[in-house]
Amino acid sequence: MKTDVDCRALVAAAPDAIVASDAEGIIVLWNAGAERIFGYTEDEALGRSLDLITPERLRARHWEGYARSMQTGSTKYGTTLLKVPATHKDGRAMSIAFTVSMLFGADGKVSSVVAVIRDETERFNEDRALRKRLAELEARLAAPG
Repeated sequence: MKTDVDCRALVAAAPDAIVASDAEGIIVLWNAGAERIFGYTEDEALGRSLDLITPERLRARHWEGYARSMQTGSTKYGTTLLKVPATHKDGRAMSIAFTVSMLFGADGKVSSVVAVIRDETERFNEDRALRKRLAELEARLAAPG
């Protein structure tokens, strides 16, 4: 089915971050949504490693999973939402949720990975506050007297 949708315009206009990286984890696409969410301009992000937004304490685990996906050509995060911490340009911690698509070259090998990312920081903080409040209320109910 042929469509008149301009894919470049779609990526540019998407409110979510759309970030693509090559097989080595170098950022090759960074849309306006990514700029809004993470604070880096396209010029600042392109050509940089995904370490740019990956918290230092999680980088080893991130790269292990990334290498495994590059070797196998598959990821469970194409259909399963992954929720992880991230880092904003200003250094603050964030909570993001995303899915991943693997893109393949003519040779059948992974050429790039595309993530569609949403900032879940506010929801994460609200959930944490609700869990804390619930624990406090349960403790009060369980206390004698």
